[in-house]
Amino acid sequence: MLDLKYITENNEEVIKKLNTRGGDFSYLRQIPTLQEERKQLIIEVETLKAKRNEISKQIGQFKREKKDVTPLLDNVEIIKNQIPELEEKLTKIDEELLKILIEIPNIPAEDVPIGKDETANVEIRKWGEIPKFDFKVLDHTELGEKLGILDFERATKITGPRFVVDKGLGARLERSLMSFMMDVHTHEHGYTEIIPPFIVNAKSMFGTGQFPKFKEDAFKLEGRDWYLNPTAEVPTINLFSDEIIDGNNLPIHYVSYTTAFRSEAGSAGRDTKGILRQHQFNKVELIKFVKPENSEEEHQKMLENSERILQLLNLPYRVIVLSTGDMGFGMTKTYDIEVWLPGQNTYREIGSISNAKDFQARRANIRYKETKDSKTEYIHTLNGSGLAIGRTMIAIIENYQNADGTITIPEVLLPYMKTDVIK
Repeated sequence: MLDLKYITENNEEVIKKLNTRGGDFSYLRQIPTLQEERKQLIIEVETLKAKRNEISKQIGQFKREKKDVTPLLDNVEIIKNQIPELEEKLTKIDEELLKILIEIPNIPAEDVPIGKDETANVEIRKWGEIPKFDFKVLDHTELGEKLGILDFERATKITGPRFVVDKGLGARLERSLMSFMMDVHTHEHGYTEIIPPFIVNAKSMFGTGQFPKFKEDAFKLEGRDWYLNPTAEVPTINLFSDEIIDGNNLPIHYVSYTTAFRSEAGSAGRDTKGILRQHQFNKVELIKFVKPENSEEEHQKMLENSERILQLLNLPYRVIVLSTGDMGFGMTKTYDIEVWLPGQNTYREIGSISNAKDFQARRANIRYKETKDSKTEYIHTLNGSGLAIGRTMIAIIENYQNADGTITIPEVLLPYMKTDVIK
């Protein structure tokens, strides 16, 4: 959520920047007017309350002096009726302002490329050599089914489309990737690992910006105000909702493992084959709570930490910065990491590393203080929607396939897999 005072004082600048996201935010011009109305109502209410208090003192004095207090009581009655009417108007304006605020996306950073969609994204670097094969390359679906490590048919029977059963060494590969990623981020990068609840409440979904805008994408538990977790940033960032963090404890770095659930509303016909777009998938994500002056530096470090995983797995990838029209609702700047998939002969997104600045902190009410006597400030939150383990599996299956239909295990995974080949 954006700062209401900032929107009011920099109204045209805010509208101009938000319009680069592809919408029309001219309706925000009503905010200064509403704020002025609100200010005047507050003044009127406070003036009337002060007048009521003053008359109350006069009534006491008149009674002591045996004077007629009827005119004073009449004035108090008039004021008594006026205040609730004004307070009701004030409440309606507050509600209208909040309704506007919760629907406004974050302001793009100055160096974010301007564009209406993914076609305006900018590649900033590539890493690794794209493998060359002297045999027909299979995609992960065909090869996984041939090896018996991925079972889509039985998953559809159990639940429905967009699910998969990992079997045998396929299940071990997914489990190994989870442990490998958590180990690298804790031992090499200094993150603290957590496994949060996989069910979250509506307040938590609001805090990170999933609600109300993306409510249709969530799986709701019948009879409760609970939802299946759509991404680790929801439970992890809300660890500190409505709290004031001691500034001496910052930055806080978490690596969070969750199973994520998404209805994929509006994605009919997209990536229906294989495990590119599933209703249920496992992720290892990076979350940071940092002071505002350090958030850009911490954002770059988070990107490097995420890239390190693919480098250790020796998987070719590229990094792109998303345009204003392709960024997530709550983010001010996002890098996507796209891994090379030989089966599709293209790069595909495997992780997003984003800076929300104080946008999520305002919604979730997460603040910090440097000292007991210093000013309370909103913290900055960063989230690397980590590397989707399923898509990392796809990349390994396709990039490490052999002519005889087997899959070589990357060297760094050998201690976890206990085998050097899937056959």
